[in-house]
Amino acid sequence: MRDLLREIVGRRASLFGLCIVVLMVLLAVFAPLLAPQDPTTGNLSQGLKPGFWGEQPVGLLGTDKQGRDLLSRILWGTRTSLLVACLAVSIAAVAGISVGIIAGYYGGWIDTLLMRGADIVLAFPAVLLAIVILAVFEEPGLDKAMIAIGIVYTPQLARIVRGSTLKASALDFVEAQRALGASDARIIGVHILPNILAPVIVFLTMTFAGAILDTAALGFLGLGAQAPTAELGAMLADSREYFVSGAWWAATFPGLAILFSVLGLNLLGDGLRDALDPRLRP
Repeated sequence: MRDLLREIVGRRASLFGLCIVVLMVLLAVFAPLLAPQDPTTGNLSQGLKPGFWGEQPVGLLGTDKQGRDLLSRILWGTRTSLLVACLAVSIAAVAGISVGIIAGYYGGWIDTLLMRGADIVLAFPAVLLAIVILAVFEEPGLDKAMIAIGIVYTPQLARIVRGSTLKASALDFVEAQRALGASDARIIGVHILPNILAPVIVFLTMTFAGAILDTAALGFLGLGAQAPTAELGAMLADSREYFVSGAWWAATFPGLAILFSVLGLNLLGDGLRDALDPRLRP
């Protein structure tokens, strides 16, 4: 871990990404303390008022169309997006690693069955598949969006884990464990899983960024967070019509929050990839 951190800190891009991610997590965790107002209540008479740049500023970043403080909603929206993305990635990690290891280790008809199922899921665009999964539920919501996003990313991770498991299963020390009579559970848990974590960690970091985007996309379409919950994608949907009418801040600041969140995670993911792969080190 010390070497990994040294590699990340030694690269400007990955260090910048790490700083953004740490700041984003801190803002999300301490949102209840940092938010100046309640993000769900507002004053209609103060709707679409400018922030610090205006002659009579209302709050630091202004207000939305219902007079709610924009900074408070962005802080809570970041908290919501991170929570949904974290749970969705956790679902994808558990399911994808399990399916990938089983398919790669046992092979045969099990491998064929699991991978053909993954191919079917991968044939659909991610957001479209998430919409189809959400259509199964009676009402949209963040909990359903979380499950849908987790299912969408499961086959991608399963394929990566399967390929890594095939390589690890052919290594000499794994063959030696089989010859010594070690159980499948011991071989998988002690010898294969630790040796395939590097690509899994990189993929999950990149997937976290994608999950934030997908959460925002579903919220923008009205299939994620429901009013009055603060969520970045839903905030964009509510304010897009005011972007060219003068109240540019209502859509700009939530959009920037999404942009920097995804940028930070992608830069950190690139740094992790370079740090964990000796072939990419200078």
